[in-house]
Amino acid sequence: MTIHFVGAGPGAADLITVRGRDIIRRCPVCLYAGSLIPKALIELCPPGARIIDTAPMALDQIEAEFILAHNNDEDVARLHSGDLSIWSAVGEQLRRLDRLGIAYTLTPGVPAFAAAAATLAQELTLPEVAQSLILTRTSGRASSMPERETLETFAATGATLAIHLSVHILPELVERLTPFYGASCPVAIVYRASWPDERVFRGTLETIVAELSTTAIERTALVLVGPVLDNSEFRESALYNIDYKRRFRGFDG
Repeated sequence: MTIHFVGAGPGAADLITVRGRDIIRRCPVCLYAGSLIPKALIELCPPGARIIDTAPMALDQIEAEFILAHNNDEDVARLHSGDLSIWSAVGEQLRRLDRLGIAYTLTPGVPAFAAAAATLAQELTLPEVAQSLILTRTSGRASSMPERETLETFAATGATLAIHLSVHILPELVERLTPFYGASCPVAIVYRASWPDERVFRGTLETIVAELSTTAIERTALVLVGPVLDNSEFRESALYNIDYKRRFRGFDG
């Protein structure tokens, strides 16, 4: 018996790995993270599967479901939105399973920032513009930020920022980031990336608050900030330059 944690992707039901899809299809128990998981994925569960929405549940209740499945010798598909490696609350579940001696696996998923970049038709790193992408968030009720991990610290690098779980304090983000990137720095906000009701807002640090002010969006949106979002003047990568010698282009050195 095994608990299979599956990154179910950002929203679109077909943005899931083949492995993740197959796990859902074969497991007699499915625990999923509420409205963040598309209905079409839940419909992949086998006939008669026990399907549980964990949105209203506390960790102790989720652990009890794991124990029940273990006692019944039933594999579990445990679905989380996006990818398991960031802000998934998987770590605390794995710790409890380790204590219980219950086996588990992890299957990665498509993260929200990757889906948002695809929607924007945007590479988030460009030669000599930005070669780093910082995934971060701001403090919230569920989890505070470590003192050293501040927007100002990250913004000082000039890297592309993908700011999660923070669109509800957009004016504060703008105020804190403008001294580092400048008022004309491009910003893109992607609401519910890859879902049918996906929306995109583009602007600059100077204009983006006004762009969003006519909507009621205050959650499930990713804020992207950085010069790569509106930059067509960048040096082409050496990777495909005819003069760039490399092993796969007949270079033996």
